[in-house]
Amino acid sequence: MTEVRGRTPRVVSLVPSLTEAVAVTAPGLLVGATDWCTHPAGLDVARIGGTKNPDVPAVLALRPDLVLANEEENRAADLDALREAGAEVLVTEIRTLDQGLTALGEVLAACGAPRRPRWLAEAEEAWAGVEPVADGVTAVVPIWRRPWMVLGRDTFAGDLLARLGVRNLYADHPERYPKVPLGELTGARPELVVLPDEPYRFTAADGPEAFPGAAAALVDGRMLTWYGPSLARAPRVLARELRAALR
Repeated sequence: MTEVRGRTPRVVSLVPSLTEAVAVTAPGLLVGATDWCTHPAGLDVARIGGTKNPDVPAVLALRPDLVLANEEENRAADLDALREAGAEVLVTEIRTLDQGLTALGEVLAACGAPRRPRWLAEAEEAWAGVEPVADGVTAVVPIWRRPWMVLGRDTFAGDLLARLGVRNLYADHPERYPKVPLGELTGARPELVVLPDEPYRFTAADGPEAFPGAAAALVDGRMLTWYGPSLARAPRVLARELRAALR
């Protein structure tokens, strides 16, 4: 980030995970965030639209010293428009846990956070000591319904599940989030179906019934897909949810 002298840097985040990371670590740096930035609770900053459709003029009106973005969550056209208007944009690429932990440290340093946060060290320790809860159990991981979409290759959530011993049947698919007909999903005969509550809100009554014969794990989507303070708790929470399904 361009050096800011004599005042607190002004940061706008277009990524919910990064919003939480900055707000928890260095309260007061954030001046704007998306409508989807729901953590931490009660965050009082200007709202500038969604991750896919931010209000670019509203972002610029906040006079940010730095805009935080992600290559997957945000559109290149919006980021280009911000840069062309003179905004400094930091774009993260996070497809594995290791990338996530590294990026979080870099983002917080770029924002001018005074020190490395305790929660980041706790997250690193928690995942370094994680033990698989499943011995290579085969799974499909839907993220949407109507049409069915699943985790494919090179995804952050897929990497977390692999560390917990879950083998994603679509981990080698050419696409990262392929649309797959339900008949093909059930025909793959997964032992487990992992159903997060976001971005699609799978529930006990909406999802498990489509996969007869497979154990169904309803999991906290934030623990599975957010890279931020929740990573310190995620191994414990996800392990508990997976064990409950595999009993």
